[in-house]
Amino acid sequence: MVSVIVECCEVSRLRAHRLARGWTREVAVDQLAALCATSGIVGPSVDPEQLGVWERHRRMPRAQTIDLLCRLYETDAQGLGLAGGYGASTPSPVGVLPALALRRPPAPHPSPFSIAPDADDPLEAVARSHRRAVERTLAGTTLTSGELESLDGKLLILRQEYVTGPPMAMLAKLLTTLEEVRQYAEERQPAAVQVRLSEMLAVLSTLTADAFMKLGRKELARDWYGTAKSAADDSGNRELRTRVRVQAAMLPFYYGPPDEAAALTHEAVLLNRGRPTVTGAFAAAADARIRAHRGDGDGARAAIAQARDLFERNRHTATGDDAWAFPYRRLQLYLSGAYTALGDTVQAARAQDEALRLYPDRTGIDPALLHLERAMCLVRGRSISEACQLARDTYLTVPEGHRTRILGTRAADIIKTAPEKVRSRAARELGELLALPVGVT
Repeated sequence: MVSVIVECCEVSRLRAHRLARGWTREVAVDQLAALCATSGIVGPSVDPEQLGVWERHRRMPRAQTIDLLCRLYETDAQGLGLAGGYGASTPSPVGVLPALALRRPPAPHPSPFSIAPDADDPLEAVARSHRRAVERTLAGTTLTSGELESLDGKLLILRQEYVTGPPMAMLAKLLTTLEEVRQYAEERQPAAVQVRLSEMLAVLSTLTADAFMKLGRKELARDWYGTAKSAADDSGNRELRTRVRVQAAMLPFYYGPPDEAAALTHEAVLLNRGRPTVTGAFAAAADARIRAHRGDGDGARAAIAQARDLFERNRHTATGDDAWAFPYRRLQLYLSGAYTALGDTVQAARAQDEALRLYPDRTGIDPALLHLERAMCLVRGRSISEACQLARDTYLTVPEGHRTRILGTRAADIIKTAPEKVRSRAARELGELLALPVGVT
């Protein structure tokens, strides 16, 4: 059977011995440890990954370990392919058996009741070997249920920390966890596990892109949003695909071009298909904000109504201090942007008050963006000096780790919006402040 597996599956003899017994690498390592314990031998420090390295011909085990493997598999070093040329196996005529079997004449009088397999049929032996190999591959996984739960727990903690964590500090944590998930995804996993890993990669990549966006690293953010979309599409999770596109639209919304932001939000709305979910409310709110900024008043108001309706139908699920959640305060942040762009400063102020009430310390990036929206409303009311003073105070109040490029960009928009003829000394002071490197105030 070992020779059949070697020839048909193109694996090393060491691995073929393990597969012939139906063992996973974990089981083989446990069996080796049990052999050493029974024999009173201090065995080598071997884990499933190390065994895989030997099986793939990447490294030669020590002589003592080869001896133990021979005892485990009841053969010699040549039988394991560990004698002479590393990984070499003795040529076997078994490789031509399938072709010979196909030329065998059928039995002259087969009985319809003779369904027992012919034990001497080499084709059947090869077919059975292939089937067992496929079954082992489908059942095999390098990720235990406990490890998967641990990854889920790490991801949840990161999502919670991201709400208040400075973008630069969060990047190190996100990239570390991303690499851990990527390594698991690189190995063959059962379909359900692989889907879960793709979902994790999509969330982590989105948060990484968001951190780079806040830091003003536009190209890196765009690349990571692209990776997030690929991972979300690979998962097949429609809600996740919708969510990632809504998040990705923030980059062109803040930095341009607006057409790209509109295309992404429109795609998200189409993917959601009006389903009554919190993600659907998020997509509609983002669509409303984009439409308002592009001058589509009717479209923006219709999207606002849809966002409110979808959110109210799912309000009980829209909770949690979590970067992947879409709570009521975030809805109000988006509606504030839409109403401000529409020139409806009364509704914008109500949305800002509602949102700020739900940010206890009012120190993160989102509260700062709300204050800058309020300053934009003041510009529309021709209170230029007051608007620039509010923007300046907001920018200086934000902790340095959160005082990133995205806030500078939004504060600069206040100066650009103010008519040049009525720009005040406060506007010039704000411009000078924003021209300073981050950390210099």
